[in-house]
Amino acid sequence: MRELGVGDATIELYFTELQTIMSRITRNWWRRCWKWVLVSGLTLGGACASEGDGAWAQIKPDITLPQNSIVMPQGSLTRIQGGTRAGTNLFHSFTQFSVLTGGTAFFNNAPDVRNIFSRVTGGSASFINGTLQANGTANLFLFNPNGIIFGQNAHLNIGGSFVATTANGIGFGNQGFFSAAFFNNPSVLTVEPSAFLFNQIAAQSINHQGSLQVPTGQSLLLLGGNVTLDGGVLTALEGRVELGGLAAPGTVGLDNANNIFHLSFPNGVNRGDVLLTNGSNVYVNGGGGGSIGINAQNFTLKGSSNLFAGIAPNSGADGRLAGNIDINAIGTVNLNDGMSFIVNRVYPGAIGNGGDINIAA
Repeated sequence: MRELGVGDATIELYFTELQTIMSRITRNWWRRCWKWVLVSGLTLGGACASEGDGAWAQIKPDITLPQNSIVMPQGSLTRIQGGTRAGTNLFHSFTQFSVLTGGTAFFNNAPDVRNIFSRVTGGSASFINGTLQANGTANLFLFNPNGIIFGQNAHLNIGGSFVATTANGIGFGNQGFFSAAFFNNPSVLTVEPSAFLFNQIAAQSINHQGSLQVPTGQSLLLLGGNVTLDGGVLTALEGRVELGGLAAPGTVGLDNANNIFHLSFPNGVNRGDVLLTNGSNVYVNGGGGGSIGINAQNFTLKGSSNLFAGIAPNSGADGRLAGNIDINAIGTVNLNDGMSFIVNRVYPGAIGNGGDINIAA
């Protein structure tokens, strides 16, 4: 700089002005993105986009599959094609996967696909503030070990069940696993998924603020780390909602009977906490069969938040039985604000039998 005849005072003024400009840019960027920073320890990794930049999604495929995913932005819709088939399973892999406000991530799968598995191999969390869509009745699995946040505008448009997890991989019986760290060939994984593999000392969290709903009789699972519903709504009428996670390495089993998923947690492994607050609600009530499962270290229900199961108004039939609400906490169950409820009942005008409420702590 001295060789160009620029004095120290000029250099100092230049860097002062540059620092001011960058501060303003950073401040404005964070103003647009602050609502995403909900869970400590998550890495944004560029997932927030500034307003008016034309970005509806930040979905970037990697090159780790025999047949890689193909991402085609089309206005507010991002079409996802390709991927690797294994029987009725379809595998996708991305370095980033986020859907911003007003955007739709559309998995354009073949009609005979039963399960779609989408892993995120990069170092940033997934921020879903738009719509996840798939064809037919395919179940959609999204797993990102770096965390998943569902914003207030998050929605589902799928015909099957939905699973979001921060596990490191998904097991397929004796055939192997689909991992976010070890890029083995998934084309041999033709059976149903059987387990979620956690190898982190502390798995990342899932935070949900939006409204996620699956079709009647399907399942909706959020499996962390800690799982927090902060004003969020989960709906699986006559199906199943299950919340839980691990706070140490371990394996969570998965059983699937007619798309009603059930998780089985290992003994002797610390679990993540589950929190419902700020008017969060879970609905599984309908004509019968809807159930809720919560497996946590500590479970807290507060801030006018509720769990609803049972036979819905003007629904059911003779002999119909509602499913159970099962809450299993290694530590404590906190239901102490007087404005939150766990409900399993036969509503007015309904016919059938309510299920049980089972609490273990």
